[in-house]
Amino acid sequence: MKHRIVVLGAGYAGAFAAGNLARRLSPADTEITVVNAVPDFVERMRLHQLATGQDVAVRKLADVFAGTGVRLRLARVTGVDPERRTVAVTGEDGDGELVYDTLLYALGSSVAHHGVPGVTEYAFDVTGRSSALRLRERLAGLGRGGTVLVVGEGLTGIETATEVAEARPDLSVALAARGELGAWLSPKARRHLRRAFDRLGITVHEHTGIEAVEPTRAIAADGRSLPAEVTVWSAGFAVHPIAAAGGLEVAETGQIVVDRTMRSVSHPDVYAAGDCAYAIGENGRPLPMSCASAGLTNMQATAAIIARLTDSEVPTTALKHYGNHISLGRRDAIVQMVDGGARSKSWYLGGRTAAWLKAGVLKGAGWGIAHPTLGIPKRKRPLATAPDRVGARAAA
Repeated sequence: MKHRIVVLGAGYAGAFAAGNLARRLSPADTEITVVNAVPDFVERMRLHQLATGQDVAVRKLADVFAGTGVRLRLARVTGVDPERRTVAVTGEDGDGELVYDTLLYALGSSVAHHGVPGVTEYAFDVTGRSSALRLRERLAGLGRGGTVLVVGEGLTGIETATEVAEARPDLSVALAARGELGAWLSPKARRHLRRAFDRLGITVHEHTGIEAVEPTRAIAADGRSLPAEVTVWSAGFAVHPIAAAGGLEVAETGQIVVDRTMRSVSHPDVYAAGDCAYAIGENGRPLPMSCASAGLTNMQATAAIIARLTDSEVPTTALKHYGNHISLGRRDAIVQMVDGGARSKSWYLGGRTAAWLKAGVLKGAGWGIAHPTLGIPKRKRPLATAPDRVGARAAA
C-alpha cells in the first residue's frame, strides 16, 4: 500500500508543496492528492487588478498538475479528523472521505470581518476570485463621482485603493486607516506613499476605525459618516475553524500551532503551511499571513515530510521576513526591506523600477505554479521503509 499524502488547498502554499513532493518522492511508494474547492489556481496577489477590470490569466489546476502524478480532487473540505486520519469533503460527486498517512493543511485564509455589523451584507473584498469579480461588476456600475471606501491600511488595502484610483480616476476613492498610513515604512518610503496617494487623489482618514457598514456609507468609531457606495473590506485575514473543530492545537487566531519544521505540535502526521500555520520566524514573532510566508512555510514543510519519509536528516529553511513589495497602481510601487527584527530599513526602492520588480515577483510566482514539478526531476527518492510502516514511524 502506498503512503497517502493529502494536501488541502491549492493556493500558493499548497500548489507549490504538492509539486515539490511529486518531484522528489517516488510514485511507486507515494500517492499525492490535492483537494481544492475551485478548479482554478487563484492568483491572490493580483485580485485587486482583476477587480479593476484588468485581465488576469486563469490557470486550470487540471492543467497545472497534468503529468505530475498528483491527483486533483475538486471538493470543499468540511472537516478533519486527525485521530482517524480522515478528511471529510463535499463536491459535485456528493460527500466523501479521504484517508491520509500524512496531511499537509494549506487551506489559506479569508477576509476577517471582526464582527463589524454590515460587512457581510454590504462590503466587498479581494480575498477570492469570486469576490473580486463581484467587486469588478459593482465598480463597473458606478458612474462619475461614485464613492469608494477601502477599509484597512495594510498591503491589501493600499494596493486596492491605488489600483481603483488609477483605473477609475472618475471615482472618489478614500481609505480608512486605524492608525497612520504606512506607519511601518521608513520615513522616505512613507513620504513616497503619501505622494502616490496625493497624485491619485485618494483621501486618507487616519486613526479611523469603522464600526458599521451600510449600503451607501460607513460609520466611524467617532460617529462620522463616510460616504461609500462601495466599501471594500481589507481589515485583515482569518482562517477557517475546521482545524480547531477537528481537535488540532491552534493559536488564538485559529492557526495550527506548528514546530520549527511546520509539523503540528499535537498531531505529528499533520503539517501546515501558508496562512493557516502559526509559525514563529527567526525574529521570534509569528510569520505574517502573506504570500512570502506561504513560500517559506511550504518549503520547510515539504522538506520535513520528504526527510522523514526517506529517513534523512530534516533540514531547516530560513523563516525570515525580508520585506514588502507594495504596488501603487501599474507604474509605481514601493520595495521596503526590513531587518532581523522586522523593522524597516532606512532605504527603500520606489517608482517604476520597484513596479517592474513587483511585476517580476508576480510573474515568477505564476510561472512556478504553472510548472509545479519544475520540469523532469533528476532523482525521485524512495521511502526508507515499506509504505504501510511509514505512517506509524512518522507518528512516533
